[in-house]
Amino acid sequence: MSTVDTELARLSVNQMTVRRLGLPELTDACARSGVPGVGLWREPVRSYGVEATAKLVRDAGLTVTTLCRGGFLTAAEAGPRAAALADNRRAIEEAAALGTQVLVLVSGGLPPGSQDLPAARERVADALAELGPYAREHGVRLAVEPLHPMYASDRCVVSTLTQALDLAERFPADQVGVVVDTYHVWWDDRAPRQIARAGAAGRLHAFQLADWTTPLPEGALNGRGQLGDGAIDLRAWRRHVDAAGYTGPIEVELFNEKLWARDGREVLAETVERFRTHVVG
Repeated sequence: MSTVDTELARLSVNQMTVRRLGLPELTDACARSGVPGVGLWREPVRSYGVEATAKLVRDAGLTVTTLCRGGFLTAAEAGPRAAALADNRRAIEEAAALGTQVLVLVSGGLPPGSQDLPAARERVADALAELGPYAREHGVRLAVEPLHPMYASDRCVVSTLTQALDLAERFPADQVGVVVDTYHVWWDDRAPRQIARAGAAGRLHAFQLADWTTPLPEGALNGRGQLGDGAIDLRAWRRHVDAAGYTGPIEVELFNEKLWARDGREVLAETVERFRTHVVG
């Protein structure tokens, strides 16, 4: 692997940012670009093989910074709830096999026909109570990711860092913490205080970057902008997490159809330069 310069020492590129690259191409491109970390997704990892992926990453000299994703824990019916818990236990085992300490959790949306957000959030807490000890046994921390409120109904009933920390603080910090993702929290003027709260409690488990560009695409899910293309002061958010004592990886996670249509190695090179300019520089 190429020598990592100080500007890139904390950079991780999430697999979804360069979706067109298969795992061998991704690890090779990161190693050649001096990117020391990768964030992985369960579906492509399972397709390639968990153990094979772990070896591929190790052989490239890289670190798996996060595994995405667990969660979807809001089902009210016994059968779907049991299935979700079983799937999350598998996700914890996969994270441990890959050598990452962080499993990102997206809580899940409202069950069909429900309008009860507090009850759905409470079911997330109930699930964390079951999964937290299992994660600790495997050396994995659960990182609750709040998503922008536009996703509250169908994807994530946890919309703010305040809500995420209120959930996490019911459990030991070595079991449950939070993810700070600029795309989801940049609009919230309470978020910097909550970052400090998370840091003081040892619950700031992951930091992810994406920019906010408008207009959002239809469906909104794949609207995460390339660094520097939008409204977010990314360097300021890096300063917030640094001030909170976070010294871990800074992971760029972009869901963007236009980026996915381009050559993945070209997007990776662009992401590295944008990171230098808009996050470090």
